Parts: sequence; C-alpha cells; structure tokens
Amino acid sequence: MKTLSFDGQRPCILQTASSVGKKEGEGNLTPFYDNIFQDAYLGEKSWEKAESKLLKTNLKTLLEKANESPENIDIVFGGDLLNQCISSNYGLLDFHIPFLGLYGACSTFVEGMILAAMAVHGNYAQKAIALTSSHFCSSERQFRFPLEYGGQRTPTSQWTVTGSGAALIAKGGEIEITHATIGRIIDYGISDINNMGAAMAPAAIETIRRHFQDRNLPNDYFDLVVTGDLGSVGKQITQQQLKNYGLDLEDRYIDCGDKIFDKEKQDAHAGGSGCGCCASVFSGWLYYLLRTGKCRRILLTATGALMSPTSSFQGESIPGIAHCISIERKTDNQ
Repeated sequence: MKTLSFDGQRPCILQTASSVGKKEGEGNLTPFYDNIFQDAYLGEKSWEKAESKLLKTNLKTLLEKANESPENIDIVFGGDLLNQCISSNYGLLDFHIPFLGLYGACSTFVEGMILAAMAVHGNYAQKAIALTSSHFCSSERQFRFPLEYGGQRTPTSQWTVTGSGAALIAKGGEIEITHATIGRIIDYGISDINNMGAAMAPAAIETIRRHFQDRNLPNDYFDLVVTGDLGSVGKQITQQQLKNYGLDLEDRYIDCGDKIFDKEKQDAHAGGSGCGCCASVFSGWLYYLLRTGKCRRILLTATGALMSPTSSFQGESIPGIAHCISIERKTDNQ
C-alpha cells in the first residue's frame, strides 16, 4: 500500500488533551500537560484501575476543552497495553460513545489517528477521537516483574510512561492531517524485552523511508520528524540508518521517549515508551508547536513492539511496527 493522501477537505485536529503522572510531570515538558497526577494510584485500589481513571480523566478534559459532549462524538478509536485493552474498556464505560478498541502496542495512538482521519475524510464520521494510555506500574506487572521484585534495569531498558493523550479529529480546522503511511510488521530477531528501542527501530526506519519516497519529499520538508517511543537507543539506530538511506534529518529528528524525561535529573535509562508516551507528548507539546505556528509541518511516527507476555516467555522474537502521519498547518499547504 502506498502512502495515503487526504485530498480535498482534509481531516483536522481540532483539540487535544494530555495527562501524565508525577515522574513525567517533573520531566522536560511540564508546562504542556493538562493534568499532572501526584498519586500513582489516582485514588484507586490497583494500578489497572488507576490507568482507567487516567484515560477517563483525559477524555473528559478533551471534551471540556473542545466544548463538546459525548453525544456529539461519532466514534472513539482507542487502546492501551494491557490484556484485552481493559484500561480503555473500563475508562470509556460511562461515556456511551461508539468505540473501536485497538492494539498496536506503542503505535496505537497514531494508528487511532489514521483510522479517525479515514473515517472523517470518508464522511463515515463527523467527529472522531483517538485516545490511548499507559501506566508504568500496570505495564511492569504484565510484561516484566512486579515492582516488589526490585529487579535491576539494564541500560537499554525504557520507562513506560504513565500518561494519556487524546485528539479530536473533524473537518474545518487549521491543523490538518494530510498523509498517512501504514506500517508493515518488521522482525530482526531481537528477543530482549529490555531493548525495545532496537526491536522497534527497523519498523520506524522502513515507514519513514517509505513516506519520503512515496511523496518524493526533500530531506528538509518537515520542521520536525518525530518518532514516538524508541528512546535514546532506538533513536540513535534510526537516525544512523536513515542517513544510510540518504535521509539526513540532522537536528530536525527527535523521539518522544528521548525527550519526555530529564536525562540528567531523572533515572529513566534509555527514556520513555508506552502508548501514553507518543500520545501525551504530541497532545501536549507538539500540538502546541503546531497551534502557535512554531512548527508548520510535523511527521509523527509511532512505533510498537508486537509481543505479549506469552510470546516473550516462550522465547519468541519481538516484531515491530510503525505508522506515521503528516500533520501540517492549513495556511502553509493551501
């Protein structure tokens, strides 16, 4: 499949909302979050219930910022990292909005934005929402070890972001989704669950390269080329390999996982990851850059590691996938 082009009246991002936990709120992007929760439990009795409340609160914040009611939303595309997407399922329970649950691991937010854009552009929905979340403690319990275990983290490991991002997509706004490249599953045989950046980087490289190639774009077309969840290790691999393909992005390439935490003051090892990483960084800081005109064109690429606890326990490798969207200010591309 070639890169999709949303011609004519394009889908637009009308509003976003971003909510995070205490550690994320103490990182590099503090001013750009709508909600920063100091209690990891969010007043609930379990990590899983806390994540559902995080997602629920963020969706409520989005609707309030957009001055919308749940009845006016045609569909939500959402997901999280937990088995059967329980955070999204329980978090959306009280809203009574039509819902399509997604699982693309850390790529879910951009996957949801692509599907929402397609629904709006095809006139199957007037207003659609992309929504994801993740929580450090609930993810550790499912994919690695309970926190009480006190295991040592390797230098390549990433810190699952406690966060949620949401975007309202409809027609008639200033921030347009112009193109989308749907990823392919890539597997280079990496099986270390503490090295997600290396496992996901090949998928990011392939999708970004295809997007530039399909559209015949110059290297400097975008103000920022952003990956969602690779951290410092995956970012370095991606940047170097893209350069080998002739895509020298210089200092215009950043990674949300590498950006979200303060490397000098916070011990997050290789950086952030999780469904809430790309989602909260885009819905906060990156959308602010677009809305204020500080950035005109952003290529947002979210990457996902498509393993499960079962496949990891059985020694399987970790396939990766990456989806990307081109987001541009309307006044700059008419």
